[in-house]
Amino acid sequence: MHWLFTGRLSVDKLTVKIAELPTSLQGTKLVQLSDFHYDGLRLSEEMLENAIAATNEAEPDLILLTGDYVTDDPTPIHQLVLRLKHLQSRYGIYAVLGNHDIHYNHSKQEVTSAFTSIGINVLWNEIAYPLGQELPIVGLADYWSREFNPAPVMNQLDPTIPRIVLSHNPDTAKILEQWRVDLQLSGHTHGGHIVIPGIGPVVFHYKKLLKQLPKKLRRWVPFLLGDCSKVVRYWEWAQGFHQVADNQLYVNRGLGTYRPGRLFCPPEVTVITLDSQ
Repeated sequence: MHWLFTGRLSVDKLTVKIAELPTSLQGTKLVQLSDFHYDGLRLSEEMLENAIAATNEAEPDLILLTGDYVTDDPTPIHQLVLRLKHLQSRYGIYAVLGNHDIHYNHSKQEVTSAFTSIGINVLWNEIAYPLGQELPIVGLADYWSREFNPAPVMNQLDPTIPRIVLSHNPDTAKILEQWRVDLQLSGHTHGGHIVIPGIGPVVFHYKKLLKQLPKKLRRWVPFLLGDCSKVVRYWEWAQGFHQVADNQLYVNRGLGTYRPGRLFCPPEVTVITLDSQ
């Protein structure tokens, strides 16, 4: 998408405090990657190569992928895994699927099989323990799928044990308030694409913006920004770290780019270090 303004890759680093985190897991380093949209149009090979290099340079204990690896047609996943097999981490790679990864009836199986072929573990309403029994990793089905049902999964966990939850759509943070979620990792929003420094994503102020524009210009806003209401409800969680009730949420801006491009919203690799609270 050479006609789009994408911006340079940003490696965002943060420390997340987790209550009752075992001493042995303090300093654990996670890398989150999200929203590749690898389809020959929305993500350049150079950007992907840089993201993989930045991930490996961080020397993560665990790599976590939070969905939308393709855009509708799942066929490009077979080329994407040839690149992703170069990712390196101490305890492996775990992933959940996004809405684009289940677009067609066969998409889910094709994407999952391709990931499995290079050792990436896809979690669909499942719990994994790559870091041990004291910090489970929960991977949920995509919010827009018929199989999104966190209760049977979350209720398996002892509430005294910290956990990390992977869920593509950050809107699920509202539903997950009823359970303990020490860190939810999401994507989906691409950070809002266009951000006004000091104010935030334009889409968060979508309705106010429409009212202030002349009527002749209002019809062009959906073309530029898309139908924001159909992406997420809680645009205030479009990117970065958020406290949602008693839980913690981090939303990655993703790697892929849609129209009208990115402005003050660069593609992101997230490096997260865990610490005790």
